[in-house]
This record gives sequence, C-alpha cells and structure tokens, in this order.
Amino acid sequence: QVQLVESGGGLVQAGGSLRLSCAASGSIFRINTMGWYRQAPGKQRELVAKINSGGTTQYGDSVKGRFIISRDNAKNTVYLQMDSLKPEDTAVYYCNAAIIQAMDIMINYWGQGTQVTVSS
Repeated sequence: QVQLVESGGGLVQAGGSLRLSCAASGSIFRINTMGWYRQAPGKQRELVAKINSGGTTQYGDSVKGRFIISRDNAKNTVYLQMDSLKPEDTAVYYCNAAIIQAMDIMINYWGQGTQVTVSS
C-alpha cells in the first residue's frame, strides 16, 4: 500500500506565497511522474504542474511563471512553490503520483487534498 501525505496549504493574502509538500511512502519500487492538481468549487479538477523522474516539468497555463514544481527523489517528495498567488488560485490541491510497485505494476495514487485559500 502507498500513502501520499500533503502539507503546506492554508490561507494567504493575494500576492503572497505558499509551499506545498507531498511525501510518498509504502510499497514503492520507483516513482514515475509526480504532480499537483486542483479543484475549485463547481469546477473540474485541473493540472497545476507535474514533473517526471528526469526533472522535466509541465505547467497549467494559469500558473506559468508563478509556480515552480520540484522533487526530491531520495525522499519520494514533490514540492510546489506558489508565488504571486491570486484569489482564483483558491482550490483544494491534490498530489498525484504514478508509482511503480513490484512486478512493474504502475498505479496512480492521489493524496487527500489540502486547501489553499487566497483572499483579495
């Protein structure tokens, strides 16, 4: 079994910064892509940013230039540095990881979500 534990969400004023962390633990052979998605009330879940094991990144258009994703492979942890936050960034942020377990089986895991609220 695998767990993704997120931390770092909270309430911040517009223009401020937050840093999210997500640590994976459990039965892990290797982690492929790790990423962050978000879901605001009444909206679909959307990609915020993702990073593969080689460090290649992809960002959603609305966060380019403001958010930076990084990972520490030794710690099975992915980070999301969020700067210049806007009220429209308010959402529940979910960690996602494509984890390869025994027998080369890859399973997509999700964290429980962490609330980010940006006040105007």
